[in-house]
Amino acid sequence: MFEAIRDMKILLVDDDESIRDSLSMFFTSEGIHIDTLETAEEGLEAVKDRHYDIIISDHRLPGMDGLTFLRHIRDLSPSSFKVLITAYGGYDMLITAAEVGVNEYIEKPFSTRLIKKALSKLMERNAAKPA
Repeated sequence: MFEAIRDMKILLVDDDESIRDSLSMFFTSEGIHIDTLETAEEGLEAVKDRHYDIIISDHRLPGMDGLTFLRHIRDLSPSSFKVLITAYGGYDMLITAAEVGVNEYIEKPFSTRLIKKALSKLMERNAAKPA
Protein backbone atom coordinates (compact mmCIF):
# COMPACT_ATOMS: atom_id res chain seq x y z
CA MET A 1 0.00 0.00 0.00
CA PHE A 2 3.00 2.34 0.32
CA GLU A 3 2.84 2.77 -3.46
CA ALA A 4 -0.46 4.61 -2.90
CA ILE A 5 1.40 7.68 -1.64
CA ARG A 6 3.82 7.96 -4.57
CA ASP A 7 1.75 10.68 -6.25
CA MET A 8 0.89 12.49 -3.03
CA LYS A 9 2.41 15.70 -1.76
CA ILE A 10 3.82 15.39 1.75
CA LEU A 11 4.79 18.09 4.24
CA LEU A 12 7.03 17.33 7.21
CA VAL A 13 7.35 19.86 10.03
CA ASP A 14 10.09 19.02 12.54
CA ASP A 15 12.63 21.23 14.28
CA ASP A 16 15.23 18.44 14.27
CA GLU A 17 17.35 18.90 11.15
CA SER A 18 18.60 15.29 11.22
CA ILE A 19 15.01 13.98 11.17
CA ARG A 20 14.08 16.34 8.32
CA ASP A 21 17.16 15.30 6.35
CA SER A 22 16.80 11.56 6.94
CA LEU A 23 13.08 11.48 6.12
CA SER A 24 13.64 13.67 3.08
CA MET A 25 16.30 11.23 1.80
CA PHE A 26 14.05 8.25 2.59
CA PHE A 27 10.98 9.61 0.78
CA THR A 28 13.05 10.84 -2.16
CA SER A 29 14.65 7.39 -2.50
CA GLU A 30 11.12 5.94 -2.64
CA GLY A 31 10.23 8.38 -5.45
CA ILE A 32 7.98 10.49 -3.22
CA HIS A 33 8.04 14.28 -3.09
CA ILE A 34 8.30 15.80 0.40
CA ASP A 35 8.69 19.38 1.59
CA THR A 36 10.37 19.82 4.98
CA LEU A 37 10.07 22.79 7.30
CA GLU A 38 11.36 23.63 10.76
CA THR A 39 8.42 25.40 12.43
CA ALA A 40 4.64 25.17 12.60
CA GLU A 41 4.41 28.80 11.54
CA GLU A 42 6.31 27.96 8.32
CA GLY A 43 4.01 24.96 7.91
CA LEU A 44 0.90 27.13 8.12
CA GLU A 45 2.26 29.45 5.44
CA ALA A 46 3.09 26.48 3.21
CA VAL A 47 -0.41 25.01 3.57
CA LYS A 48 -1.94 28.37 2.66
CA ASP A 49 0.07 28.33 -0.59
CA ARG A 50 -0.15 24.64 -1.52
CA HIS A 51 -2.28 21.56 -0.91
CA TYR A 52 -0.60 18.64 0.85
CA ASP A 53 -2.13 15.18 0.92
CA ILE A 54 -0.21 14.15 4.04
CA ILE A 55 1.05 16.47 6.77
CA ILE A 56 3.49 15.02 9.30
CA SER A 57 4.34 17.08 12.36
CA ASP A 58 6.46 16.64 15.42
CA HIS A 59 4.60 17.46 18.63
CA ARG A 60 7.35 19.49 20.32
CA LEU A 61 8.19 22.43 18.10
CA PRO A 62 9.53 25.90 18.89
CA GLY A 63 6.68 28.41 19.10
CA MET A 64 3.44 26.70 18.16
CA ASP A 65 3.32 23.00 19.11
CA GLY A 66 2.39 20.24 16.67
CA LEU A 67 -1.13 19.66 18.00
CA THR A 68 -2.01 23.35 17.71
CA PHE A 69 -0.52 23.36 14.21
CA LEU A 70 -2.60 20.33 13.20
CA ARG A 71 -5.71 21.92 14.72
CA HIS A 72 -5.19 24.90 12.37
CA ILE A 73 -4.55 22.53 9.46
CA ARG A 74 -7.88 20.83 10.12
CA ASP A 75 -9.57 24.08 9.06
CA LEU A 76 -7.14 25.09 6.29
CA SER A 77 -6.82 21.68 4.65
CA PRO A 78 -9.54 19.34 5.93
CA SER A 79 -8.83 16.61 3.37
CA SER A 80 -5.15 16.26 4.33
CA PHE A 81 -4.11 13.23 6.35
CA LYS A 82 -2.51 14.33 9.60
CA VAL A 83 0.31 12.39 11.28
CA LEU A 84 1.76 13.30 14.68
CA ILE A 85 5.26 12.27 15.78
CA THR A 86 6.06 12.47 19.49
CA ALA A 87 8.27 11.12 22.23
CA TYR A 88 5.75 12.28 24.80
CA GLY A 89 2.80 10.00 24.20
CA GLY A 90 0.22 8.62 26.52
CA TYR A 91 -3.51 8.29 26.80
CA ASP A 92 -4.21 12.03 27.17
CA MET A 93 -2.07 12.77 24.11
CA LEU A 94 -3.96 10.18 22.05
CA ILE A 95 -7.32 11.65 23.08
CA THR A 96 -6.23 15.19 22.22
CA ALA A 97 -4.70 14.03 18.93
CA ALA A 98 -7.97 12.31 17.98
CA GLU A 99 -9.94 15.46 18.82
CA VAL A 100 -7.62 17.48 16.58
CA GLY A 101 -8.17 15.05 13.70
CA VAL A 102 -4.84 13.24 13.74
CA ASN A 103 -5.11 10.17 11.49
CA GLU A 104 -1.93 8.41 12.60
CA TYR A 105 0.36 8.64 15.59
CA ILE A 106 4.06 7.67 15.56
CA GLU A 107 6.14 7.43 18.72
CA LYS A 108 9.83 8.35 18.87
CA PRO A 109 12.27 6.87 18.44
CA PHE A 110 11.11 5.60 15.06
CA SER A 111 12.66 4.07 11.97
CA THR A 112 11.87 4.63 8.32
CA ARG A 113 10.35 1.13 8.40
CA LEU A 114 7.89 2.32 11.07
CA ILE A 115 7.05 5.45 9.02
CA LYS A 116 6.43 3.27 5.98
CA LYS A 117 4.24 0.90 8.01
CA ALA A 118 2.23 3.76 9.57
CA LEU A 119 1.58 5.47 6.23
CA SER A 120 0.69 2.16 4.58
CA LYS A 121 -1.77 1.45 7.39
CA LEU A 122 -3.26 4.92 6.94
CA MET A 123 -3.74 4.34 3.20
CA GLU A 124 -5.27 0.89 3.81
CA ARG A 125 -7.78 2.34 6.30
CA ASN A 126 -8.65 5.10 3.83
CA ALA A 127 -9.09 2.66 0.95
CA ALA A 128 -11.41 0.52 3.12
CA LYS A 129 -13.77 3.45 3.80
CA PRO A 130 -16.99 3.34 1.80
CA ALA A 131 -17.16 5.97 -0.92
